[in-house]
Amino acid sequence: MCKIKTIKMNNINLTAVFEPCDEGGYIAYIDEIQGINTQGETIEEAKENLADAINLMFDEIRANHSKTKTKSSKKLIRQTLTLTL
Repeated sequence: MCKIKTIKMNNINLTAVFEPCDEGGYIAYIDEIQGINTQGETIEEAKENLADAINLMFDEIRANHSKTKTKSSKKLIRQTLTLTL
C-alpha cells in the first residue's frame, strides 16, 4: 500500500515581458514558456491575455495527451493541481 503525503503547492513564478508598441498597447510574452505571447491595450489587459494563453496551452496539451494515452498495467492516480498566477 502506498502512503499519501500531503504537500503544499506554492505559486509558480514566471517572467512576463511587456514591450510597448509604437501604435499603442503592449506585446507580452512569458520568458520561460516558448510560444506564449499575446497583446493588450494596457499591461493589465496583456497580463489577463497571458493567463488565458497559458490556460489554452494546457488545454491543448491535455487534449493531445488524452488522444495518445497508453494502457498501463499499474493503476495510475491522476489529480488536478491548481496553480495561481
